[in-house]
Amino acid sequence: MKTKHILSCTKAKQISIAEFLKTSGYKPEKDKTHEAWFCSPLRSENHASFKVCRRKNVWFDHGTGLGGTIIDLVMKLRNCTISEALLFLSDSSYSFSFHQQPKIDIKQNKYTIQKVCDLQSPKLLNYIKGRKINLDLAKQFCREVHYSFDDQKIYSGVGFQNDLNGFEIRYFKFQCCLFKKSITSILSHSPTACFFESWSDFLSYLTLKKRIPKEDFIILNSTSLVKKTEHLFSNYKRLKVFFDNDSAGQSACNYIQNLAPKEAIDCSIHYSDYNDLNDYLINSEIIGR
Repeated sequence: MKTKHILSCTKAKQISIAEFLKTSGYKPEKDKTHEAWFCSPLRSENHASFKVCRRKNVWFDHGTGLGGTIIDLVMKLRNCTISEALLFLSDSSYSFSFHQQPKIDIKQNKYTIQKVCDLQSPKLLNYIKGRKINLDLAKQFCREVHYSFDDQKIYSGVGFQNDLNGFEIRYFKFQCCLFKKSITSILSHSPTACFFESWSDFLSYLTLKKRIPKEDFIILNSTSLVKKTEHLFSNYKRLKVFFDNDSAGQSACNYIQNLAPKEAIDCSIHYSDYNDLNDYLINSEIIGR
């Protein structure tokens, strides 16, 4: 009886993660030369936040903060050991259907911020309007950022600044962070702090309120950064948490509730039929017409 050949870790890591996911039934929302974005295979979500870097052939799930090689992914998907993951990837009826990760002989993209100004571009203002966010509020807290990559083409997006002076860039399905990733804290020395996953949820909250409440606002910009907020919990008598209705949002909310010394309220119950607060705002606007 012929002994089955088991792939080494080095060989297994040559299997394209993007092609692995496609063959497994996951369709990318964005599929480019350098990267692909999928809805996470590790949890339930409606917007793709699972990034595959084709150049390095690694993945990163922005909702959980987890990432790694194809071996790490299989271990997470199948809840198995390294040996079991290699055995799975070595199955000829399975692994031969994948393409090897192509070698892309390019330098990592570098970017330059060309200009930061007030929101004024019609296409960006229409993007904000499409999300039903009050334009005056958006202009108060967001900026218009023009930037370029190695190809020298100039792009623009809605920029939301974080505490390390990085910019969260959004425009329809495109999202990225320029400079360092961090939380955004907007403080007014209130005894109450509101926690949001994204700036769109934060601005949706203000739009629904039709004013800026006398509260502090902490925007994670990614649930993977929730641990960066722990030092703030003791500053408040009450915490209000407005995270997404998915596993990553619930996990981040549980983290806050378990560690907060005072009251921490899960406010997602108020929009439990929707993915997030912005989704609720959009649909409430439609229903209210």
